Amino acid sequence: MGKKLLCGLAAVAVLGAFGPVQAQETIKIAYIDPLSGSGASIGEVGQKIFQFIADQQNAQGGVLGKKIEIVGYDNKLNPQESLVQVQKAIDAGIRIITQGNGSSVAAAITDFVAKYNERNPGKEILFLNYAAVDPVLTNDKCNFWHFRWDANSDIKMEALTNYIKPRANIKKVYLINQDYSFGQAVRSEAVKMLAAKRSDIQIVGDELHPLLKITDFAPYVAKIKASGADSVITGNWGQDFALLLKAAADAGLQVDWYTYYAGGTGGPTAVRQTGLNHRVFQIAEGSPNIPYGPSQEFAKALRAKYDISLFYPRAVNEIRMLVAAIDQAKSAEPGQFAAKLEGMKITTFKGGGGFMRADDHQFFQPMYIESFGERGADEPFDEEKTGWGWRTVAKIDTADTILATTCKMKRPGS
Repeated sequence: MGKKLLCGLAAVAVLGAFGPVQAQETIKIAYIDPLSGSGASIGEVGQKIFQFIADQQNAQGGVLGKKIEIVGYDNKLNPQESLVQVQKAIDAGIRIITQGNGSSVAAAITDFVAKYNERNPGKEILFLNYAAVDPVLTNDKCNFWHFRWDANSDIKMEALTNYIKPRANIKKVYLINQDYSFGQAVRSEAVKMLAAKRSDIQIVGDELHPLLKITDFAPYVAKIKASGADSVITGNWGQDFALLLKAAADAGLQVDWYTYYAGGTGGPTAVRQTGLNHRVFQIAEGSPNIPYGPSQEFAKALRAKYDISLFYPRAVNEIRMLVAAIDQAKSAEPGQFAAKLEGMKITTFKGGGGFMRADDHQFFQPMYIESFGERGADEPFDEEKTGWGWRTVAKIDTADTILATTCKMKRPGS
């Protein structure tokens, strides 16, 4: 055998030895959310939050000696575009996907992932859902390769309506929501649960509007004002919440607001403009002002680096559980570690016990109802430099957030 051929074979052997190792130096997570257009303000903040969580984990050694890398893909808040980006991530060798905005996108991704994994055994991809809360995703559309860390909209509405139930001052409620699967779920459960718990409450308006298309909510606010409502229930998020509250401030609308996402980008600023001191409520997994040392230290560090608030505590739970599952399986292959997430119990980011229900892959955790307004001495964090901050007015223990599921989980090999 010639000397040149031997050298060539040696080079190939070296490349063969080091090629796969180099390819596996990091565990990549595709972050697929809007990074342009009307949803960009939400998507960009989410990417920074995931990057910060990954940086913290990497500073502690990563997982299996590998670093976590967050790779952003702009889905333009469009289900079809999301699938294009999922395929790009797969083509780049990424096997873990996370997404949250919104539920129509999540429905498309979970269908794609289920079908892809059936066709590609041994090369499975995993979908980690941190914010898409349409209940159908862990009910009729559940699949083994999808896990959700946010409470679904039914769980949140159950908590909100339980809080509303004893408040005799609430007599007339206006519903306004985005016209897609999530907003429709919020609307239908609000109607059903209010009827069951407070049949005396009159629903004086029930509005659905296009998702992230409205730039002036003044006509909608005029309807709310004319209805005589004393309270509004809305699942609106992103600019649809901020612009709705801005129009309410401009019109001097004096009502209480019961929301899912008032804490999102632009929301606190819009609430402050209304002057509604502790009259805007949200259901969430906890604010920075919860007196829990580890989460407050995290909030300080995040604000120091990015000057943003952590309105995705569930993202921390997601990454920490992912790391634990990979570590337990001693493998970053989704087919090896996915089952480790089933039934996993943790101490949540805000304190208290949480667990991933094996039946449907819905995460359960303590939930909080919070109001936004002037801060007390024991409430150190404001939001968006408004001087106002979140205050806990009710806590729902994990056991009291659990609702039944209709999921019929089909597991690999079954």
